[in-house]
Amino acid sequence: MTDAPKLSPKAILVLEAISLGHVYGYSIMLNTKLQSGTIYPILSRLERDELILSRWEKRGTAEEEQRPARKYYRLTRNGVRRLQRCDGAGTTAESVLAGAGGRQ
Repeated sequence: MTDAPKLSPKAILVLEAISLGHVYGYSIMLNTKLQSGTIYPILSRLERDELILSRWEKRGTAEEEQRPARKYYRLTRNGVRRLQRCDGAGTTAESVLAGAGGRQ
């Protein structure tokens, strides 16, 4: 994975949110304070780069709760490794937010 694409600070923030259990788009938005126009392109890139996997929840679950179906995300092994490398380099959600003055 030496030629793996570099992760942006916001992508690192999204990976960390998923690792902490925020596993669908709206939950990731609330946790990271990023907007949907930022979150969903990042999720697409992370999935393309095989750092996360996604799956749609069962239709019946969403219907029972009278809401749209959610797409759930989880880290792949490569995603876990990349996040660990970022942590080792001192790039965490806290440092990303601090670098942006606490806002994204």
